[in-house]
Amino acid sequence: MDLTYLDSNSWLIEIEGQRILLDPWLVGKLVFGNLPWLFSGKKNNPPAIPENIDLILLSQGLEDHAHTPTLKELDRNLPVVASPNATKVVRELGYTNVTCLDHGESFTLADKVEIKAVPGSPIGPTLVENGYVLRGLTTQKTLYYEPHGYHSPSLQEIAPIDVVVTSITSIKLPLLGAVLKGQKSALEVCQWLKPKVILSTAGGDDVSFDGLLVSLLREEGSVQTFKSLLKKNNLATKAISSKSGKTYQLDLN
Repeated sequence: MDLTYLDSNSWLIEIEGQRILLDPWLVGKLVFGNLPWLFSGKKNNPPAIPENIDLILLSQGLEDHAHTPTLKELDRNLPVVASPNATKVVRELGYTNVTCLDHGESFTLADKVEIKAVPGSPIGPTLVENGYVLRGLTTQKTLYYEPHGYHSPSLQEIAPIDVVVTSITSIKLPLLGAVLKGQKSALEVCQWLKPKVILSTAGGDDVSFDGLLVSLLREEGSVQTFKSLLKKNNLATKAISSKSGKTYQLDLN
């Protein structure tokens, strides 16, 4: 299993010979609600759009997961698996091969990779977006992805998982609390799933952010302190601080 980090929440996952583009933001700026004065992100060295993509996988309908400028650059005939909220985005953009997954539903890619939707991040009072569990049907190697650190206790029913991709640090807003849940929730999911590897996401070392909201955000924790937590709790999981553009060739044997 190879994972290439493309900054923010964006990954290229290569599993069972399939190339899955996850939550891609690859071109242009990242702006929420057409309010760049509130929040605007840019990639200092935008990555090339990966070639030979077999599937686009979208966990949320928000701009940092279903990034409209990027989706406009990709082939609208590519198959897409998406949360209900992200499904609305890609269908409005003219994508023709879209599978909408609710929690508990599954999709099989090329008879090689099973993708199961699990409860993910709450967005507002009534909407819960998707996390995903990917399973190679030949190797039986597994990956769990949830970018904001909201992990459903139901995951314990499918433990163990080989690889976890999630937020390891916390990002908080005054009065509103955690935008990203980090150290405590990442430790809990490692205790549940006993992964061999956990990789950080929802950050990136080659992105810059501006706007009023940025000055209010507070980051807590680090991958280094998380490694200490793993050791303190007698967990053998290897924690990786994901670096922009780097491909992680994971030997899960």
